[in-house]
This record gives sequence, C-alpha cells and structure tokens, in this order.
Amino acid sequence: MNTSVIYALTAAALFGASTPLAKLLGAEIPPVMLAGLLYLGSGVGLLMVRCIRDRGWKASGLQASEWPWLMGAIVFGGVLGPVALMAGLSLTSGATASLMLNLEPVLTALLAWVVFKENADRRIVLGMLAIIVGGVVLSWPSGQASNGSQSWLGPLAVAFACLCWAVDNNLTRKVSASDALYIAGAKGLFAGLVNCTIAWGMGAGSVRLEVLSPTLLIGFLGYGVSLVLFVLALRGLGAARTGAYFSTAPFLGAAISIMVLGESVSLLFWLAAAFMLLGVWLHLTEQHEHSHRHVAQEHTHRHTHDEHHRHEHAEGVAPGEPHSHTHQHLPIQHSHPHFPDIHHRHRH
Repeated sequence: MNTSVIYALTAAALFGASTPLAKLLGAEIPPVMLAGLLYLGSGVGLLMVRCIRDRGWKASGLQASEWPWLMGAIVFGGVLGPVALMAGLSLTSGATASLMLNLEPVLTALLAWVVFKENADRRIVLGMLAIIVGGVVLSWPSGQASNGSQSWLGPLAVAFACLCWAVDNNLTRKVSASDALYIAGAKGLFAGLVNCTIAWGMGAGSVRLEVLSPTLLIGFLGYGVSLVLFVLALRGLGAARTGAYFSTAPFLGAAISIMVLGESVSLLFWLAAAFMLLGVWLHLTEQHEHSHRHVAQEHTHRHTHDEHHRHEHAEGVAPGEPHSHTHQHLPIQHSHPHFPDIHHRHRH
C-alpha cells in the first residue's frame, strides 16, 4: 500500500476517534469553546514537537509565494468553517447536519478537478461516489426526526462550512511540500485562539483542569497529528484522493464508538462499511500511467534520491539518506505509474 494512502487513512482514523473520545470524557463544554480548545491542543502541541525536533525555533521555510495559500487555508479552514458549522448546528437538526457534512469531500474533489485541474479518472470518481454514499448511509437518521428547526438557513450554513473546508484542503495542497509540522501547528494555533476568543465573547466560562487537559490531548492527536498526516497525504496524493480517503473518518469514528463505548451495531453501519470499503478498494487499485513531462522546478521537501531527484549535494549531506534542502528539478519526460503528488501536477 502506498505510504501516502496510509497517512490519509491514519489521519481519518485519528480524526474520527476524536468525537467518541470527547464523548467518553463527558465534558460539558460549549461547542465553540470545545472547537477552540481542540484546535489549541493541536497548535500548541505540534509547535512544541517542532521545537523539540529542531532543538529550538526554526524559520518556517515557506517561500514568499506560499504564504498567501497558507493564510487563506487558515482563514477558511480554521475560522470561517468552524463558525459556519456552529451557526448551522444551532439552526438545524443533528441528522440534517450530519448528512450535509458529506458535501465536504464532494466539494474538495470538484474544486481540485475544476479549479486546480487535478487529474481524476473514472475509477477515482466511482470510488469517491461509493465513499460518499457510505457516509450518507452512516449518517441517515434511523429514528424519529429531530425537532430542530427546518429553516433553510441552517443547512445553508453547514454547506458553507463544507465549502470553506474544501477550499482549505485545496489551498493546503499548494503548500504541502513545506514542513507539515509548521503548517498544521500554525493552522491549529491561529484557529484555536480565534475560536476561543469567539466563545468567550459569547459568554463561555472557564473550563475545569480535569476536563481541559484531556480535551487538549484529544485535540493534539485527533486534530494536530491527524492534520500533519493529512498534509503528508496531500503531498503524495493530491486533494481529491486525500479528501476521499479522509471522508472515511465518520465510519472509523463509528467503529471506535462500537469498540470503546460498546454502542450497538445497526444494519446501516454494515451497509455503510461495504460502500466505503468498495470506494477505498477502487482507489487502492488505481493504475495511472502515461508519458508526461516535468517542467523546471525549485522547492524544498524531505526526499531521497530517485528518478526525480538527481542533484548534487554540498559536502556533509548524505544523498542516500532522507534529507531536506532546496533543490532544483530539470525538465524531463518519462512514463511510470504516478499520483498527482508534488512532482506530478501536470495537465492531462
């Protein structure tokens, strides 16, 4: 299995697990404050890990042209998306919101294919549809309809949140070659501070330490480590495929709820599992190969020497070991199986 696929599925598992784990804590935290604390746990934790890794603070390594993409991703994914979702949840039922959230992978793929010209063949589209159908089945209400408001404003706000996260996914793809710890940490820290500020403005009080600590830990793992893996998956798979794998998070979260919380298993769960497994299988068995041309390019990311990395090194750099530095790619034309990763974003 491709390493990037493992990154994407592990990211989905961690994010999916964050919901039942938060439920297991039984924490009584207002929704906006909860979102802020989860993001803060992500941002602070990742930036601390980065400082330990680099033995102190190190510059981001982002090029000047990449900063607008990252700031756009932070605004759309860390601020507008969560606020729109909280507004939508206050105006619509939980069941309706759950169904609407399945729009995110669809919108992510549409933006990737239409706006950013990412490649998608029939197998990828069918796999995406199967995973989305599985998500709809999983979130389909099995009991009486909720008494929540049926105003069109609620679903519209949830749909806007999905659009914000779809924009976030595609903008993050533009900077995915850079340090994943810095990208995920910056997004988490900024989003956490903004959402906590909004929560305090709405009258949220203090949070008890015995609730705060595990909440920050869940945020670090379910939002932070998950986002780092998501960025690494974007680097190797592109936005559409990563979004498809990540959309299995509700199923993985439900599976963890069954194992950890002992919740009952319904027929809808197994039907959703079948659709999602079919979608993942269609993606895993994709074979995309054709003659393609690489244009001259200069960027920085962790790599080893392969057919795309044949450059000279300064003294003291071991070319056979994984390493990171600014390097150039000369134009080359060849044919081999590939994904729309950071080296294969060509037109078809």
